[in-house]
Amino acid sequence: MLGHLSFGVKDLVRAGAFYDEVLRPFGWIRLWDDPKGLGYGRPGEGEKLNLFPHADARPPGPGFHLAFDAPDRASVDAFHAAALAAGGTDRGGPGLRPAYGPSYYAAFVTDPDGHRLEAVHQ
Repeated sequence: MLGHLSFGVKDLVRAGAFYDEVLRPFGWIRLWDDPKGLGYGRPGEGEKLNLFPHADARPPGPGFHLAFDAPDRASVDAFHAAALAAGGTDRGGPGLRPAYGPSYYAAFVTDPDGHRLEAVHQ
């Protein structure tokens, strides 16, 4: 459905270090890298998340978050741990979310620029 999503970030180096770690559990890597931005995705599939530096970058408003499809529960756990170690903020640790469905296993974080992120395995 979506081709890709782009985020503005205040510090591209800091954001790159964060996303290098939190996307690894999903098999995503940095596909391109230059002073004007970074692109992430799975090898051979093209970028799905782009980061671009902007001095006045700020996250979208209430109600918006980006959910990454995790291949298993262990990758949800790894995403959450990596995010906290890389400077993210906890917004809900790994676990079942029965309000969303009987097998909805997710974790929630905020990146250093304030973007709300989720990893989910169903």
